[in-house]
Order: sequence, then C-alpha cells, then structure tokens
Amino acid sequence: MRRFSGPRADPALTANSGCAAGAGRARLAAAMAVPPLGAGLGRRALWKPVLLLLSPPSFSTTCARCAKDRRLRQKRAITERQLTRYFVDHRKVRVVGGQGGAGAFSFYSEPRKIFGGPDGGNGGDGGHVILKADQQTKSLSSVLPFYQGFHGERGGRKNCYGANGAYVYVKVPVGTLVKEDGEVVADLTQHGEEYVAAYGGAGGKGNRFFLSNENRSPTLFTPGEPGQERVLHLELKTTAHAGLVGFPNAGKSSLLRAISRAKPAVAAYPFTTLNPHVGIVHYQDYEQVAVADIPGLIKGAHQNRGLGVTFLKHIERCRFLLFVVDLSVPQPWVQLQDLKYELQQYDKGLSERPCVVIGNKIDLAESRINLPLLRERVAERVIPLSALTGDNLEELLWHLRELHDTYVKTEQSRGQSPVKW
Repeated sequence: MRRFSGPRADPALTANSGCAAGAGRARLAAAMAVPPLGAGLGRRALWKPVLLLLSPPSFSTTCARCAKDRRLRQKRAITERQLTRYFVDHRKVRVVGGQGGAGAFSFYSEPRKIFGGPDGGNGGDGGHVILKADQQTKSLSSVLPFYQGFHGERGGRKNCYGANGAYVYVKVPVGTLVKEDGEVVADLTQHGEEYVAAYGGAGGKGNRFFLSNENRSPTLFTPGEPGQERVLHLELKTTAHAGLVGFPNAGKSSLLRAISRAKPAVAAYPFTTLNPHVGIVHYQDYEQVAVADIPGLIKGAHQNRGLGVTFLKHIERCRFLLFVVDLSVPQPWVQLQDLKYELQQYDKGLSERPCVVIGNKIDLAESRINLPLLRERVAERVIPLSALTGDNLEELLWHLRELHDTYVKTEQSRGQSPVKW
C-alpha cells in the first residue's frame, strides 16, 4: 500500500534555493494544497496550514528579487514663493529668564537634641536664555516669538540647596544681528558664538543664611528674584565671500546655477528671486568659496523703494562684490554707475570693496557690440561670459579664487580668522 506523501511544490517557487522568502512561500503553498479524496489525513495535518498562516512572514535581505525596496525618497523641490515662507531674515523675540527658587525655612530636629539651629537651604538660580550661532541653521523661521528659562528649585531642609534652572539655547544662523531699542547689542558672526539674551534670577536665601551671633534662631528667608525680561529684534545678514549684485533680469540666478549646485528660481520676468541664495564653488584643492545671489536692486533702493533696504543689508557681509551687468541693453555702463551709487548711499565704503564686473549674455549679438564700449568706460576688470551656454566661466572661477586668496591673506595678516564654509 502506497503512502500519501503530499503534493509537490511548484518548481518556480523553489528555484532560488538560497532565498529564505522563496523557500518559505514554497512550504506555505505545499501546506495549503488540498490532498485528493480518500487520502487519510489525521488531525495534525488539518492544523498544519493554520499554524503556517499565523507564523510571521520571512523577508530576504540577500535576494534582490525578494528584498524590500530601500531607495531613499528624493527631496521635494519647492518654489520661490514657498521658500519665502520658510526664509525669515527678521524676528521679534521676547525673552524672560527663569525665576530663582525660594529659600527654605526650617530648624533642625533630632531626638535628644534640644536646639539644632536653622537648616533652611538657599534656592537655585533661574536658567538663562542664550542665543547660539549655528552654521546648520539658515533662517530665523524656527525662532519662536517667546522664550523663558527654567525656574530654579526651592531650598530644602538640612541645608539642601535647590537645583539651578536649566539654560534655554536658541539656535540662530551665523550672521544674526541682535538689536534692542534700535541699538546693536550683539553680532553673532562665528559658529558656536553665544550671547546671553536674558539672565535668570538669583535664588532666595534660607534662614540658615541669616544665622549670626546676634540672631541664633533666624526666621527670615527670602524668595527668589524674577528673571530678566527683554524684547529683542533679530536681523539676519547673509554671510558669504562674494555677492552677486545687479538689476533684475541681469542673469544672477542663472550664473549661480552655472558655477555651483544652488538651484534658485529662473524665469523671464523681473524679481524672480525673492530671497538670497548661497551657492558653494568647489575647487580641486578642497577650498570652498561661498557666493550669494542678492535679489535684484532698483533705482532708489537706498531710500527703501520696493524692497531695497531688505536686499541691501545682505550685501554688508560680503567680502568682495561681483557686479553682474546685462551687455545686451543699451549703455550697460550706466547700470554699473547706478549700482555703485545705491551701495554708496546705503553704506559709505560699500562700493569700494574689491570687485569685478561681469558682462553677462555675451552669446547675443548686441552684447559683442557693447563689450568694447564698456571696457573703455570702466576702470575695473570686465569678464564677459554667458551663464546660459557656459562660455568663459573658467575665467570667472580663476578670478574668484584670486579674490578669495587675497581676502584670506588680508585677514591672516590682521590676526583674524577668515570665514570658512
């Protein structure tokens, strides 16, 4: 009499013998197959499919066909208008230090000890609110309108002092200016630099503190002092080595996309860029030069026409300037004169920083005609290029490195550390 050995598994399911998931599915299919009528199945065989179904599934990490998809999700691109909501360069903050803990009032008590004396401990100090410059933070959008330090704990018996309140650290971008009543009180220009925005209150004194020869049983104790309260205005000024300065539609954003990995918005209408973008230019010796794309200026920007002052303040941190001029317009040297005038009226000496003139859109026929005329009327070096086609970008990158090396040597001769990215 032949014994029933059960149905065979599908060969396609067990083709990959090294795959745990494929073998598991084969065993599950074999167990769930219905045997022919007449075959004697015991109670143990009837429960076998149920037990296999309740067991957790096995996944394979070696087989490419059965392994789970582990690809990382790509970061969703945001538009310039969405970026405007995330990028905040000014914020009003109310900061309050933590209140100090109250002192304790108690007398030492112990059996067979008539007079133990006062043993009330002092309260803990309140926590400070500290602004800390962080290189990873790029905007003031994460700064809340109110911060308060942690309170100190009150003193205890047996001369136990209360714990001090913890400090509250507020991360702000590098280049944040702290103002109070219109006056600058701090300038955070280095990574890790800190400024105590509000001091915590001192802890109260317990009655043990007032023990003296004249008063052997003091009943006096003091509460904790309140923390310092201030209203501060935080203002962000973009810190970069070079700044692209020009009128709208001069090609600044296209140029930044051509020389770095930054992706500012590019369109055929003015004021496409509403926020400053910083791109990093990498060199073969691992040196990095930060280039900031300043939104376009207009005439009368120093008088706060349009958003002039909002854009001009980001140029103050730039160590050298790159004036971007559209060569295709008539008399492109007039653009350069207007740009220098706006910078000089906003801050004296700003237009005298090391600079270079970039003649963009050289691929057009009108630009080739205006190029020699521009060089005759401009004393600075003129670099013609095309951000669209990439013509003559090498000359700009070499000159940009020369300006950066000169800036580093100047800062080192003064005993200061240059800005690093």
